[in-house]
Amino acid sequence: MGLNVDARAPFAPPVVDSLAIRVVVDSHYERFLPKATHPVVGIEHVGEIRGRQMSTLAGEWGLSLHLESEYRGARTQYLLDFGYTPEVLNRNIDLLGVDPARIHGLILSHGHRDHYGGLVGFVNQHRARMRDDLALYVGGETIFREKWLPRREGEEPVSWGALDRTALTAQKVVPACCETPVALEGPFTTGQIERTSFEQITGSTRVRVEHFTEAERRGELVLDEHPDEHGTCFIVRGRGLVVISSCGHTGIVNTVRTAMKVANASKVHAVIGGFHLGMAPADYIVHTVDELAALKPDAIIPMHCTGAPFIEAMRQRMPDRVVANNLGSRFTFGA
Repeated sequence: MGLNVDARAPFAPPVVDSLAIRVVVDSHYERFLPKATHPVVGIEHVGEIRGRQMSTLAGEWGLSLHLESEYRGARTQYLLDFGYTPEVLNRNIDLLGVDPARIHGLILSHGHRDHYGGLVGFVNQHRARMRDDLALYVGGETIFREKWLPRREGEEPVSWGALDRTALTAQKVVPACCETPVALEGPFTTGQIERTSFEQITGSTRVRVEHFTEAERRGELVLDEHPDEHGTCFIVRGRGLVVISSCGHTGIVNTVRTAMKVANASKVHAVIGGFHLGMAPADYIVHTVDELAALKPDAIIPMHCTGAPFIEAMRQRMPDRVVANNLGSRFTFGA
């Protein structure tokens, strides 16, 4: 499908001296927030966009994170996910001062439109300024499948579209399939997430499976098992493992455990991103909180699709660990 990743090479996770995560796209933006502090996380909220008084950040249902780390004496940058629309992504990239020319690579967590929707428009607008060998790191070939949204009983499913591979290759963005863990310049990807916990697949999208008999070749829609979902992680020197789960359809506990196994890490420093628990029943949320508490992360930063009931449950159980998120915010770890 593009760039080949050698699964036979022994995996050694990179170690960074510091990490900064900037929220480029999310659904909530509060301009007037008090200054926030945390023992292990540097927090910078964005209020007024200085010098741009007649403009403001735009929120939408989706997620995009700018990742900047200090690795081997240099600063490296990646863009993880791309929100729902290029209009919002490009607007916020500009207002937050993110320079596309400095981005080393692109990472896509999974094949849902609220995570890839802004990608092609972002590439089309900025590709001429970006590095020639730009790659898009994805969790598997199935990320390019068309997704379908179920409707009420008796109604036909509606297509949610598919990531446009042709548009990307036309702009010389090389897809890199990362079914196994891959070390980048600072971050690493988990490869396929192991399903070993109590967690169930969340999300209701469907995919079409092609069969082999003539009658079945039209295909049928089945639950999307998200085989291409992968996590993006960092080892921060002296702090431990930082795990970013953009949606966590395969389970946030599964994602963290897979990252720990891949990195051979026993210390979880932070768990960040969307956990897709907004519609989860109360007992499922309690079970998830129990499992996360047992992993003893220093900080948890819920975003996007995590859901208010889970965030409240975490605040009740581990109030000193939960860090509030806001569109535009920058979270730093390490020196």
